[in-house]
Amino acid sequence: MATPRPTLTIADACAVIGEAGHGPRPYGVGLELEWFVTRAGRPVSDIAAIRSTIECHGPLPHASRITFEPGGQLEISAPPSSNGPDAVRGAEFDAAAVMTRLAEAGMRCVAVGLDATGCRDRVLDEPRYRAMAEYFAAQGSAGAVMMCNTASLQINVGFHHDPEPQWELAHDLAPVLGAMFAHSPLVAGRPSGWQSSRLAVWSALDPRRTSPVASRTDARNAWTRYALDAPVMLIHTGDTCAVPDGDLTLRSWVEGGHPLGHPDAEDVAYHLTTLFPPIRPRGWLELRMIDALPHPWCQVAAAIGITTLSDPELGAALAPIVSGCRDLALTAAWRGVHDPTMGATACAVLDATLPVLERAGYDDPVVAATHEFANRYTRRSRSLADDRLDAWGATGALAPDAEPVPASASR
Repeated sequence: MATPRPTLTIADACAVIGEAGHGPRPYGVGLELEWFVTRAGRPVSDIAAIRSTIECHGPLPHASRITFEPGGQLEISAPPSSNGPDAVRGAEFDAAAVMTRLAEAGMRCVAVGLDATGCRDRVLDEPRYRAMAEYFAAQGSAGAVMMCNTASLQINVGFHHDPEPQWELAHDLAPVLGAMFAHSPLVAGRPSGWQSSRLAVWSALDPRRTSPVASRTDARNAWTRYALDAPVMLIHTGDTCAVPDGDLTLRSWVEGGHPLGHPDAEDVAYHLTTLFPPIRPRGWLELRMIDALPHPWCQVAAAIGITTLSDPELGAALAPIVSGCRDLALTAAWRGVHDPTMGATACAVLDATLPVLERAGYDDPVVAATHEFANRYTRRSRSLADDRLDAWGATGALAPDAEPVPASASR
């Protein structure tokens, strides 16, 4: 919490940022899955009821943590695993348990990158979210849409012993994954013109906290500079949070303070949680560019994302294939794999990754689904977004079908 007198130097802040982003951690991979919850096709925003319905049967089988986003989006965060197949298997098992438990209470989950049925109300009123809503409201409506109407699949991959090539690969690969798995072409009841409207919304937000971090040298220092030069979203004052007036960067806050006080190490660490680049370092690589996807395509995206960034030999083969794609992030969100360059690159990534995936130990259904995805979508220059557009054109449907309830799953 902000202090009356200075307690940090810039060097101290740099140490906190560097340790949080690139400090050593045990290697692991993990997944975070988000959904919109519905009952009879209508949104359910009572997060207490959703939580109690899931938790009344005890913890999820693989101990995934249950949280909620400001618009009531349900998220499960699987604990880290030592390898991709175990990570995918554990998250899938817990997701099945969630579907089963909610179905008993008449609730279903819908996986899509952006809820196009209308603007959802913010149902979380914690000081962080009140301050975030105030901060983004000054920049337009995109912040409210991002907070309440978007959902994603997040992939977490531990750093290699030499993280620089992996860091660079992740930034070139990110737009390719975003294009390949685009799944949000509708906004407010009609097509937006984007394959991933969720990524379009992110691109409309404060670029100093949402644009990519990467430089081509020295990942740790690139992240430190990014964090120091990003605006401060909120300052903790007692039990609440205040949005500072003017353009207060973390660097200027550390060097000159603010009428509300000076930052301490906890303030610096908290500032990092308000930065949302597509690749965020947290002692591991956090991939944030993939729309929420239905079963089994979320397993496909997870397997591809984890494998490409966890296998150094594959990473070295992919580096020249995806080189320069970091500059095509808006093209990836707008045209997806319809863009000739992005489509050809996505096919090349799949061609290089599929043989490795088969050797890595993924379950047969995941491997089969990956081949099916490649043939049904990427190699035909299609995405799940095109399915959504076809359904909207035929029936006016604004969302995909709810996630299937497993015939049998551990409750």
